[in-house]
Amino acid sequence: MQVNSQLAKLGLFDAKVPRYTSYPTAPHFGSGVGPKQFASWISAIPAGASISLYIHVPFCRRLCWFCACRTQGTKSDDPVNAYVEMLKSELALLGEHLPEGVTLSRLHWGGGTPTLLQPARMTELAEAIFAIAPLGPEAEFSVEIDPNEIDGARLDALAAAGMNRASIGVQDFDDRIQQTIGRIQSYELTRDAVEMIRARGIKSLNADILFGLPYQDKARITESVQKLLSLNPDRVALYGYAHVPWMSKRQQLIPSDTLPTPQARLALFDTARRLFLWDGYAEIGIDHFARAEDGLTRALKAGTLRRNFQGYTDDQAEVLIGVGASSISRFPQGYAQNAPATSAHTGKIRDGQFSTSRGHAFSDEDKMRGRMIEMLMCEFRIDAEEIRSRFGIGADQLNAMFADAEQAFPGMLTVSNAGLAIKPEARPLTRMVARRFDAYDLSKAGHSSAI
Repeated sequence: MQVNSQLAKLGLFDAKVPRYTSYPTAPHFGSGVGPKQFASWISAIPAGASISLYIHVPFCRRLCWFCACRTQGTKSDDPVNAYVEMLKSELALLGEHLPEGVTLSRLHWGGGTPTLLQPARMTELAEAIFAIAPLGPEAEFSVEIDPNEIDGARLDALAAAGMNRASIGVQDFDDRIQQTIGRIQSYELTRDAVEMIRARGIKSLNADILFGLPYQDKARITESVQKLLSLNPDRVALYGYAHVPWMSKRQQLIPSDTLPTPQARLALFDTARRLFLWDGYAEIGIDHFARAEDGLTRALKAGTLRRNFQGYTDDQAEVLIGVGASSISRFPQGYAQNAPATSAHTGKIRDGQFSTSRGHAFSDEDKMRGRMIEMLMCEFRIDAEEIRSRFGIGADQLNAMFADAEQAFPGMLTVSNAGLAIKPEARPLTRMVARRFDAYDLSKAGHSSAI
């Protein structure tokens, strides 16, 4: 209780801060990055390099009310088939600019619901991808799978294409919560999907579960986590539900008075966290858990854990290219985002152009602050020696930044010659601490709760 009182005094239960899956965050992207710069950044990739590729499929059979992703509902396959044809054209255009010998270290299909593609379309899309960049040694090919929208034929197609990691969304197994958030998905349905996935030799399984949902309490989240643990996922993301009805109109269907308080959200997170730890999972950053043999756990131990738009990753590729409407790419030079609207993106691709509509070119300070924030989000510390040697910042300037953070969070940080570290009991403040190293104006966008 004393720790919670300290966290409250420091503003944890009132703060709205970024999730820091990028730096600067997407609201700070501008129109200064367009198709020509995007193409030049692709061409600058070294020949033979290993890169990551993200494919965005923004369609769902139904729109879950809790979701704030950019998606659209469809009952027909016609718009989906047309979109796949566009993706094939976009991939061919990308292939014209990629240097020779580029391979994929990571390939991820997300959405939306990529598993609403019919088997033949899945095969066509995979072939179009591998025509421009094959999977490299030890590559990971993951797909977001909706247990409501999967069957044996589609899993056969994905397995044949090389998928070796599946990611399933659970959210919560409680019936009342599912009814309230517009996501009906029974434990039995999820279990059957997991069994079908594993029957095809796909050994690696990710799962997402949410805390902070309407009507959620300790008993309900305990039951849902225990059911999830019975499926033995290799990796779990325990995300906080972000209620942003001003950004996502469908969230207006969720009564705000059914949501837990910020204090209750912290208790829900801690309840789930303890269950994962008791079951032998390693704690990864602020909201992930992984088995000892999982790549995230190995990366954490090796000091190579990274953070990107998909959350935590062990991928060391310097380039992540996003394909599809609204997708974001990351290069050593900066970020580039495709046109958000499917129609606008498709129109540009049909005209033989990239649809890059905005982005951000990194300054030297961006790179330094981005690395400091990534360190905090991954390891709860900033290594002073790495920052000084890598970015040429003087000790006095760096120490002044540390002193500013220490003053803002008295008793919660440790500052030494080695750098700055967040104390274990203060880790719920991590995103707020990271905010102290963010040089951009927070008022430009409404962010989610700090807890």
